[in-house]
Amino acid sequence: MAKNKFQNNSFEGEEKERVALIKLMTDKNEGAALASLEELWRLVETAGGEVAARIIQQKDHPDPATYIGSGKVKELAELCETADITLAVFDCELSPSQIKNLEDILGEVRVIDRSMLILDIFALHATSGEGKLQVELAQLKYTVPRLIGKGTQLSRQGGSASIAARGPGETKLETDRRYIKSRINSLERQIAEMARNRRTQRAQRDRSGIKRITIAGYTNAGKSTLLNYLTDAGILAENKLFATLDPTTRRFRLPSGKSVLLTDTVGFIRNLPHHFIKAFQSTLDEVRYADIVIVMMDASDSECMAQAEVTRELLSQLGAGEKPVLYVFNKSDIAEKQEDFTRPVLEGAEVRDVFFISAKTGRGIDKLLSRIDELVPETTYR
Repeated sequence: MAKNKFQNNSFEGEEKERVALIKLMTDKNEGAALASLEELWRLVETAGGEVAARIIQQKDHPDPATYIGSGKVKELAELCETADITLAVFDCELSPSQIKNLEDILGEVRVIDRSMLILDIFALHATSGEGKLQVELAQLKYTVPRLIGKGTQLSRQGGSASIAARGPGETKLETDRRYIKSRINSLERQIAEMARNRRTQRAQRDRSGIKRITIAGYTNAGKSTLLNYLTDAGILAENKLFATLDPTTRRFRLPSGKSVLLTDTVGFIRNLPHHFIKAFQSTLDEVRYADIVIVMMDASDSECMAQAEVTRELLSQLGAGEKPVLYVFNKSDIAEKQEDFTRPVLEGAEVRDVFFISAKTGRGIDKLLSRIDELVPETTYR
């Protein structure tokens, strides 16, 4: 198998967990299946794993018991034993019974799905108190109903390189459902209090008259790099998925002298479960309450247009679909065929609201700032 082009250097010196990727293809769109698997590969590497194998199974419908069918699971078991694989990641959302059935057949191999993997990365990258609480809440709500398989027990802690071992680890979580409910209620109360504080801060900003600009978009599109370039925010900006989880707001003075607030937000990704959005609602509200939304896309990614569509759909779900939107294609210095980017997904957008930039070098950012200047009223506080 060809070596994946994306590399993860955060776990140097640690033995990486060997992982198998499994994809069920229910139609004949092989290109979409391969693109989804590539994204799953990058997620695994971001979590500190090493992809050792991948399996694509074509079926009309998922098998209710094992998702890919008992024959394919036995093939997977043999592959895992031969290649010393200890974790199987399914590019879907598995039911609790499917996880149990799969682990019964696979023996010592743990089984997780795409959502569990994303939650693990969230746990790895959350740094603020609010972010950590939101991650734990999402983990409990999603993972606890799936604790019938041996591989997802929260007390079964591995090293820092063990995927899906980060987060809550109390043995009580496996046996005391009342404790789980109490912990979820406590987390929800704490997050609600933080959300009230955030609303108070927004009200103060509203009274100041300063406009808010939120940078949204697909994960790894370069949102943090843009904020760093403009404001020296010092945010971690790496070639990884979900490198930034907690929102960061910085004040910025436009060329005209007008002041605005720029906010970097958590990246979007396809097939993000609705309850994930709910768990991170208080931080995602930065998008809802923005005066202008900058939608960033990675122009060098072959899936750029599909990712832009995912972003548009999520903005609509968050109640930000009608806001002024500036479409920014980042990494344009290394992209090809830029003239094709504005056609399918940006239908109806004005040409003056589409920009090709490099957040790393600053190329094209002057035109973006000029357009923001036009959208921000002259009465804005300077």
